[in-house]
Amino acid sequence: MSEKQRGLGRGLSALLSDNQGNVPVVPVAADGAPVQTLEKPIELLIRNPDQPRRFFSEAEIDDLAASVKEKGVLSPILVRPAPNAAGQFQIIAGERRWRAAQKAGLKTVPVLVRELDDLEVLEIGIIENVQREDLNPIEEARAYKTLMERFGRTQDAVAQVVSKSRSHIANMMRLLALPEAIQDHVIHGRLSAGHARAIATCDNAAELAEKIIAQGLSVRQAEALARQSSAGLETKSARPKAQPDADVLSLAQDLEEILGLTVKLDDKGGKGEMKIAYANLEQLDALCRRLMAS
Repeated sequence: MSEKQRGLGRGLSALLSDNQGNVPVVPVAADGAPVQTLEKPIELLIRNPDQPRRFFSEAEIDDLAASVKEKGVLSPILVRPAPNAAGQFQIIAGERRWRAAQKAGLKTVPVLVRELDDLEVLEIGIIENVQREDLNPIEEARAYKTLMERFGRTQDAVAQVVSKSRSHIANMMRLLALPEAIQDHVIHGRLSAGHARAIATCDNAAELAEKIIAQGLSVRQAEALARQSSAGLETKSARPKAQPDADVLSLAQDLEEILGLTVKLDDKGGKGEMKIAYANLEQLDALCRRLMAS
């Protein structure tokens, strides 16, 4: 990965000073010189359709709008000239402030204009939100999936961009295999990512999710509930479904760490199949080169 890609996180922090609310910020360039902000009519700003964050709390926007109404937008919004929309600007970072400014009735907002390509915009959007913990787990997983499928990133490359471990990326991606109902619970904070992973392999996951929410169970209690449910279903079944061997699961995770791809091992008494999923031909080429070099 290039220095430019690895440095995005540090550059964003320098530009926005990790500003989490309506706090005054003096933006600086990479060489430490002040960066000029511009005032633009608020109607010229448009949201980025690839913005990783989709869910905004109304209470949160209301609180920020009250601050904006009193003090204005103190931290500039990062934008770029909008593709295919002459005279408009696409928001790269700061959509929450933009929404609050609209609610507060502002006519103009301060902006920093940058020339950035689609990949840089997506990576900055992910970094900004991950650093500030603004994304819910499903939004975070979807953002990683977009980086991998649209731009050919491996799990290892994504991990470097957002300064996370490869296992973290893999664990987040697994959430996207959950039923839509459970994903919705995670999006709205009714279930944590830990709760969702605890019941992910259960045949009655949706039923267990409702029980966890109703009873306010912890992640550990959810894991115990999942084990009890699986054991009960196996007892009732004439042909119980065999549980994956712990060593085999561990080996699959190790392979995922090494390859940066999803790996499934189907072991049956020492014989079986290994399946490796790739998102595009670039990932397949990289895998083939690694195997042929062994």
